[in-house]
Amino acid sequence: MTLYHALDQLFQIIWLIFILRILLSWFPNVDWWKQPFKFIRDFTEPVFEPFRKMIPPMGGLDISPIVVFLLLGMVQETLLSIVYRLSV
Repeated sequence: MTLYHALDQLFQIIWLIFILRILLSWFPNVDWWKQPFKFIRDFTEPVFEPFRKMIPPMGGLDISPIVVFLLLGMVQETLLSIVYRLSV
């Protein structure tokens, strides 16, 4: 497996964890202190928290995941293009 593919797989896992966090947040009975939910929360909260402080919820809607998704997409594209250029 090349570095490009390994990095791409890592980003796919990160995307999956963030999507799971967002989907699970719609269910009020999720116990965030039990595994595997605690792992998902511990992984995502340090990323979401700074954006929540900068951009408060609008009408009860937390838009920090949207900002995180946009930034994560840009980081992914940038890193993958750099790795691709270095491997050619």
